[in-house]
Amino acid sequence: MGRQVTTGAGGVYDLGYHVVWCPKYRRPVLTGPVRDRLDILLREKCAEHDWTVVALEIEPDHVHLFVKAHPKHSPSYIANQLKGFTSHALRDEFAHLRSRLPTLWSRSYFVATVGAVSAETVRRYIDTQDERPWRKGVAR
Repeated sequence: MGRQVTTGAGGVYDLGYHVVWCPKYRRPVLTGPVRDRLDILLREKCAEHDWTVVALEIEPDHVHLFVKAHPKHSPSYIANQLKGFTSHALRDEFAHLRSRLPTLWSRSYFVATVGAVSAETVRRYIDTQDERPWRKGVAR
């Protein structure tokens, strides 16, 4: 994957963010229909803001997202938009998420800009999360 820059009014940019966040208490609740619905919701919200999802991996107890965004959107804005929107929607649709957790997501998140390593390296890392030897046998 070569460098793909985006041209906007007055600037050219290529900003990629690797964002990771977890459910409250790192509970493994992102499985089955919750996982499938979360995937759809994240892609919808990214499309709404014209963010490009390069890679997305939803593990039972955390989410990895590699997204390309416009410079006007800060990494904290991106994380908060995705976490807030998905929490509200998932807790409305799945009652067990309301009864087991006071909130769906923990307050924290990790974000790194993609630049010190290539975008391809980050995408490969996210795509192979479920192939890690210590992840074998974990229900999804």
